[in-house]
Amino acid sequence: MARVQFQIEFMFKSSPATLYLFTTEPTCMVRWFCDRVDNIGDQYTFDWEGDHEEASLVEDIEEELVKYRWNDREDEFLQFRIYKTDITNETILEVTDFCDDDEVKGQKDLWEVYIKKFKTFCGG
Repeated sequence: MARVQFQIEFMFKSSPATLYLFTTEPTCMVRWFCDRVDNIGDQYTFDWEGDHEEASLVEDIEEELVKYRWNDREDEFLQFRIYKTDITNETILEVTDFCDDDEVKGQKDLWEVYIKKFKTFCGG
């Protein structure tokens, strides 16, 4: 099955600084994204219900972009891009992720659940 890249955007009332904190700090990430995060330098281990994925932080632009490259999938990454809209001045979190071609809808639904939880911790 082919793996595909997809993007999904979410609007927040929170500042870019808050979203950046919740996408980079392990103590914040466990509140909404995974069960546990360990990191040493730029190496991260994310745990979900006993399964773990290892990633390297490959791009980090404060309050703008965070990109984790999965260590076991050379061409795949998880990216959080943060920006403000000109018209409404809301903060947008754009998530780029990968999944099997037939799982895109399910993965987007999963991100909806993650982001709903995220918003409860950062004020929407």
